[in-house]
Amino acid sequence: MTDVDLDTEPARYPPPAPRRGWPVLAVLVLAVLVFLVGGAGGAYQGKLTEVQKNDNAAFLPESAESTVAANEAATFVTVQTIPGFVVYHRDGPLTPEDRASIARAGEAVAGVDGVDATGMTPTQYSADGTTAAQYVPLVAKKDGTDVTGDQLAATEQQVMDAAKSAATAELEVLPAGPGGLLVAFIDAFEGLDSTLLFAAVLVVIAILLVVYRSPVLWFFPLLSAGLALGLSSMLIYLLAKAEVLTLTGQSQGILMVLVLGAGTDYALLLISRYREELHHFPNRFDAMIRAWRESAPAITASALTVVLGLLCLGFSELNSNKGLGPVAAIGIGCTYLVMMTFLPVFLALAGRWVFWPRIPHVDHAADLATHGWWGRIAAAVGRRDRPAWVGATALLVVLFAVGIGSLHTSGLTSAENFTNTPDAVSGQQIYDTHFDPGTGAPAVIVTNADQVDAVMAAAAATPGVSTAPGSVCLQVDYAKLAELAKLGAGTGSALPTGCPPPILTVQPIDGRTVVNATLADSYDSPEALATVDRLRDAVHAVPGADALVGGSTAATADVQAASVRDRNVIIPIVLAVIFVVLALLLRALLAPVILIATVVLSFAATLGVCGFVFTHVFHFAGADPSFPLFAFVFLVALGIDYNIFLMTRVREEAQRHGTRSGVLRGLAVTGGVITSAGIVLAATFAVLGVLPLVFLAEVGFAVAFGVLLDTIVVRSVLVPALSHDIGRAIWWPSALSHADR
Repeated sequence: MTDVDLDTEPARYPPPAPRRGWPVLAVLVLAVLVFLVGGAGGAYQGKLTEVQKNDNAAFLPESAESTVAANEAATFVTVQTIPGFVVYHRDGPLTPEDRASIARAGEAVAGVDGVDATGMTPTQYSADGTTAAQYVPLVAKKDGTDVTGDQLAATEQQVMDAAKSAATAELEVLPAGPGGLLVAFIDAFEGLDSTLLFAAVLVVIAILLVVYRSPVLWFFPLLSAGLALGLSSMLIYLLAKAEVLTLTGQSQGILMVLVLGAGTDYALLLISRYREELHHFPNRFDAMIRAWRESAPAITASALTVVLGLLCLGFSELNSNKGLGPVAAIGIGCTYLVMMTFLPVFLALAGRWVFWPRIPHVDHAADLATHGWWGRIAAAVGRRDRPAWVGATALLVVLFAVGIGSLHTSGLTSAENFTNTPDAVSGQQIYDTHFDPGTGAPAVIVTNADQVDAVMAAAAATPGVSTAPGSVCLQVDYAKLAELAKLGAGTGSALPTGCPPPILTVQPIDGRTVVNATLADSYDSPEALATVDRLRDAVHAVPGADALVGGSTAATADVQAASVRDRNVIIPIVLAVIFVVLALLLRALLAPVILIATVVLSFAATLGVCGFVFTHVFHFAGADPSFPLFAFVFLVALGIDYNIFLMTRVREEAQRHGTRSGVLRGLAVTGGVITSAGIVLAATFAVLGVLPLVFLAEVGFAVAFGVLLDTIVVRSVLVPALSHDIGRAIWWPSALSHADR
């Protein structure tokens, strides 16, 4: 290959001063509006938890079997609840004083606002006499109004306070069941507005101080990112409150790091070009106008690619994924708006001093960027392009092969979803050890009443359904039970062994009735999920029953099935969308194919490394089925950003110097800023690990490692070496592919 000496390339001559007109005025007006609205929107950031939905049922579409079953089952009760338990435990046998205090605790818990007291059942005692458990259903929906996550968490806290106050001091009192674990999941996001944001901001400040070597300049992109976060928080809050989109704790966490990371990326690119133009223009406003015009295509294409990639999540069956798409897209859109309006105006008004102590002066020395470390890297890539891209490809293949067999995406139990051990996890472990683990969260079967006996027989014969007496029965009407027994609120009533008499069961409505089937295993275990699949096959086969299986386990199974379907459908759509954007941006067909192929290869290598690290370093039990899709969308959409930043500059240089020289000059000029941007984005996503959730820790690691792999190997070696080796044909079929140079 021809060796191109960057030192012999002609320097850029000072371009004419850019013309100022209505576009500049429009940017000024938008900058003022963004500052005012974004500043006011900061108040909404803390209110986003008010509109979060974090339960499995809220994630599922209306067409899911568990959702349809839940909607039908809801007509048989006045209050919809989430099952939960309070567990009382001591190392030795419970004393008479313990049992008396547990009874008092049950009465106190029943009086807590937000507990369905009529649904409470008598206290269970373990066979070894060391543990007691009270069934405490938490109100999830009453009179058509959903209970918010904050309200549910507050109820759970009041329940635990009441139970602990009444119980003897020697007893360990813990929550358990789906209700307790859901509240633990909600509580895990309490650090979103403090711990996560604080850690992310500190990381960004530290990196920007190193990158800019200025005690002042870091403030400008960080303030802009804060405005973008405020603006996006306001829009998302209003849309979530109106139920236009679904906001989860995961989406909110990803939104924060995405806005900070992407915003800093865009700022780095703009500021780098601004610094470059300040070497040419004595007037800083002229320099900013030129920098804005030169960097706008790359930043716009980058933002558009990410937004469109995220909006592809709208093809998901899961409401959580459908919500993440617009939530993150709004974040990127607001970030782009702020970084292309407020940031350039703010910087230009501030003056050159913000770069102190390395203040750029007019010396027409912008091409010195090609003479430093990245200039030497570019020259090395040009000298040995084919060995470089072959070696880089081989490295990515090896990384993929090393750990892909260790990546298990069959799902996690609720307990395995935490990187720490919340009280609800400890309580669930104690409950599962001492009681029938399937009690309290049965499979809920809605069926035609005239076939209920056949459905119950089919359910009872299903492997994995508990064989204890009364495990498959018509649903109890607890309100009627309380009324007939003349019970005090929530003290419960003992049911006969086996199924309750008909007078205590729900009556058919429109020819339909409800059967509860207790599973032999814990409701969220892999064994329980397999049982639900068998149970569905069994009851669906009953002629004329039109049976549907719902409940907590069925909802989890439907979420996992939808995650697999979404991965298989959405990934090809995202690739097609990115290809179209790249083809339009680069005016070529071959270059987009190469760029996408390199990013997909990088994604595959990241999955391999994740499999190894998750299993052998972090010792996670596995990964959620949606993990590959989340990792793909963020890695490919964000990873392609750096190729966009590189190749738009390569195309600009190729038009003046030829393709091979343009590749090396583009790499030399953009190497520092793109690598810095990658480090910032990787660091911000890595901060997701401060929240005690395995899913976010895994996504954070995958994006952080993948972005670094993309910037260091793919964008710095693989893409430029391959492009240099191919030469001008990479621009096929545009006119640039036929240029003489």
